[in-house]
Amino acid sequence: MSKIKTLDIELLEQSANMLRALAHPQRIEILNMLQQSEKLTVGEIQANLNITQSSTSHHLGILKGKGILNSKRHGKKIYYELKHKKLSQIINCIMSCATDE
Repeated sequence: MSKIKTLDIELLEQSANMLRALAHPQRIEILNMLQQSEKLTVGEIQANLNITQSSTSHHLGILKGKGILNSKRHGKKIYYELKHKKLSQIINCIMSCATDE
């Protein structure tokens, strides 16, 4: 019988937190947009989502707080980008699984 390798509990907890942060349609769409555009401002994300600025900032704050996004200030604008480019693979996988019949 082969021995099953267990994962580090701290890494599992961090991964679960990231996945919980992604468990919202608008947050998945934010990642999809950032996958395509590299970096976007709050206003650009808001315009694409067609939601209020406060809702957009709320979603961005959650994603940034869970280590999914980075932000960089340039003058008065704050640009958001994916912290880990491999997150794009998760979004592609989720979308593929959702449309798989």
